[in-house]
Amino acid sequence: MQKIKSPRILIQLILLLLLAASPATAAEKTQSLQLTLPPMFYAVPGVEMSIYFDNIVLTETPEKYRFEVDCEIGTVDQNRWTVTPTDSNVGQYSLSVKVTDADGANLGTANTVLQVSRPDAGANRDHCRLLIIGDSLTNATTYSNEIARLLSTPGNPKWQMLGTHKPKSAAAGVAHEGYGGWTWQRFVSQYEPKPDGTNRKRSSPFVYLGKDGKPGLDLPLYFKEECNDQKPDYVIIMLGINDCFSAKQDAIDEKIDGMFTQADILIKALQAAAPQAEVGICLTTPGNSRQEAFYANYKDRYSRWGWKKIQHRLVQRQIEKFKGRENENLFIIPTELNLDIVDGYPVNNGVHPNKVGYQQIGASIYAWLKYRMEQ
Repeated sequence: MQKIKSPRILIQLILLLLLAASPATAAEKTQSLQLTLPPMFYAVPGVEMSIYFDNIVLTETPEKYRFEVDCEIGTVDQNRWTVTPTDSNVGQYSLSVKVTDADGANLGTANTVLQVSRPDAGANRDHCRLLIIGDSLTNATTYSNEIARLLSTPGNPKWQMLGTHKPKSAAAGVAHEGYGGWTWQRFVSQYEPKPDGTNRKRSSPFVYLGKDGKPGLDLPLYFKEECNDQKPDYVIIMLGINDCFSAKQDAIDEKIDGMFTQADILIKALQAAAPQAEVGICLTTPGNSRQEAFYANYKDRYSRWGWKKIQHRLVQRQIEKFKGRENENLFIIPTELNLDIVDGYPVNNGVHPNKVGYQQIGASIYAWLKYRMEQ
């Protein structure tokens, strides 16, 4: 494998709007941009992967700053660093991002490692069974369809998606457990004695009545009854938006703490029932760049900037909680990096991407899967 290398390739991004924009205020300069990158992110030859700059800093005005990227491969566009690796790029690369103001003052630097996996990683495996758990972003099924499409390309094992939910939009073989409005807690404890078929008035697929007549989490029974007693090789979990969206700005960490309590319960149950499964936690995706999209959905109740502050903190906490736990079969999937918050969203939706955005999420998950299949 290629050793990590980082000859200085310095490319400065200076937006044309900068010429007309006013300089950052003194308060903005002194306030930390909280530049945040995960420890590692993933790519596969032939599949585009990007880091969108607005997604890694906490500011309402990213156009006022310059982003300097140091990496052996990739290029910088107007609002991102991007790469579509070739077979010759397989290996690991150090990557750093430095943010400066218009005067060149350093406002922060962050580092990560790019892992480019072989295009045929996992091709000789007997199977690749996936269980995808999520909320309305998963319920849309578009990113699951994209994972299925990519796994169906040459160089991949035979794949299977486990799950009871197969919407009309699902491609052949695509299934998941994704429901609009759902949280970690709902998957842990939701029991509905009189379901009506809607996402909200239904039981968690993992909750059953016990012999004592009380509902409880029972993953072994789920795998037996709903998955033909098959266990997943990989569990992909994309939850967090509904858990934390309504958090008060002065109590974001408290809301995240409560979410993690429920997350620990579900993860522990999954690992007990399927101990060989690798569990990938998707970092919560950023919202639409347009405030008008949030107004269209929520009027004056929630704003784009309010959600960005919550989402940015949530990503930081997810990284803190799950990094370095690979020996526990717990992994971070950096789905927040490779999502275009302008062209990857419709103009009238705050947190639900369009097809382009969903496909970018699918590509990020696929790249992680290829990395794990390479091991």
